[in-house]
Amino acid sequence: MKLSRILVPVLVAVLMIVVSGISVYAGDAAKININTASAEELTQLQGIGPKYAAEIVAYRTAKGPFAAPEDIMKVPGIGKKTFEKNKDLIVVE
Repeated sequence: MKLSRILVPVLVAVLMIVVSGISVYAGDAAKININTASAEELTQLQGIGPKYAAEIVAYRTAKGPFAAPEDIMKVPGIGKKTFEKNKDLIVVE
């Protein structure tokens, strides 16, 4: 009886940790296509707020699609630091 009082809460705690870890990992895997993402989707990138998201959309509208993820640095105000923070999340298709 004493063992089940200890074992059940421990198992519940382990299960909660596993489930929360899976959802965090799944969120980390989401890629953002900078050629098709909406301004709202672009704000999911680190250091990209509504202003820079709108700049990205305006840039690709005026200049055409990005050829490589690094091309996001051609958008005024988006530099190497911002790109480095997001390089694993940005894709172009």
